[in-house]
Amino acid sequence: MTEAKNKKRLVIKIIIPLLILIIGFAGFNMMGKLKKAPQRQRPPQQGVLVDVITLEAKNHLVKVHATGTVQAEQEISLVPEISGKVSWISPQLVSGGFFKKGETLLQIETSDFQLAIEMARAEIAQVQVALATERERAKVALAEWERIDIPDKGTPGPLVTREIQMQQQLANLAAAEANLQLAQLNLRRTKLKAPFDGRIREEQVDLGQYLRSGTSIGTFSGTDRAEIYIPLQVNELSWLKIPSATQKQGSLADIYLPGDKSSKWSGKVMRSLGEIDPTSRMATLVVMVEDPYQQNGVGKNSELQNGLFVDIEIHGEEIADIISIPRKALHTDNQVWIADSENHLNLRTVDILRREKQQILVKGGVQPGEKLVLTTLSGATEGILLRPVLLENPQ
Repeated sequence: MTEAKNKKRLVIKIIIPLLILIIGFAGFNMMGKLKKAPQRQRPPQQGVLVDVITLEAKNHLVKVHATGTVQAEQEISLVPEISGKVSWISPQLVSGGFFKKGETLLQIETSDFQLAIEMARAEIAQVQVALATERERAKVALAEWERIDIPDKGTPGPLVTREIQMQQQLANLAAAEANLQLAQLNLRRTKLKAPFDGRIREEQVDLGQYLRSGTSIGTFSGTDRAEIYIPLQVNELSWLKIPSATQKQGSLADIYLPGDKSSKWSGKVMRSLGEIDPTSRMATLVVMVEDPYQQNGVGKNSELQNGLFVDIEIHGEEIADIISIPRKALHTDNQVWIADSENHLNLRTVDILRREKQQILVKGGVQPGEKLVLTTLSGATEGILLRPVLLENPQ
């Protein structure tokens, strides 16, 4: 009896778990058959990500960019007008030394010229005595002529009245006075003075050196104004104001060192050379800068020294209601890329008015309010979908 119960319990322990497993497996299969397979969905097309700007029509000041080399407006050779030994030299008479107009550069020994003045004065005194003597002789000769009692004796001639002799002495007096003036002038010339505000570019003179008149002893450059000769394409001239018989004022200009805009000098166009270089086919303008060495103490910049190579930005004509685009947005064959109202790429050919350093001025082919694509796309084709990102202040 006990053994039969044990067998019954063993069968229950084995059969019941098996039944549970069979029922569970059958239920899982039934549920799997009832479940529907998920359908594949295509992701929405978002387009190519690009940067865009909104085109605007604005007034635009034309800026013409050029380069040139600074040089002094005035530059002369220092040449003494008299010969003599140098007795004094200014401490500033060295390369780079500054002088104001009228300041003495050097002094030539004056002894010979002072003696020449004394000799000229003595000569004048001698001539004055001779002239006074002739006048007295003329009086005596005229009195003797009047005492002669001869009928129809007529009027006395110039030899009788000694008029010719007095004219000779008057000429001698004028020559003697001229010699005195020349001697005094030569004495003043012993001081070699600065003819205008400037600086010594180079000098070749020492104390005690004997100078010969007409021989250069150095080079003197003006500091009041500097000039920059700049070559330009002929078609650029139409955008600028160039002084002429009808145009009094020239265009303003900003001058910078290459790659450095921290220092800026102001200038203006003074003239055109009025001819085209036969080799380069370029015109040449002259830009003038006032007080390049900051001698007046007004400017805050450093010295604009002779020989500097500089960048020039000339302010030209102002164009009203013109669309400008960055140069990088212009592609081959004057083509630009526009994102239309449905964000599709539209290839446009534009009519260019002017090309500048950073901008292109466009007079046709696009309209204000349209979105210009700045991003470069490989293999761009008409109509491709874009995902534009609007830039407020593109560089």
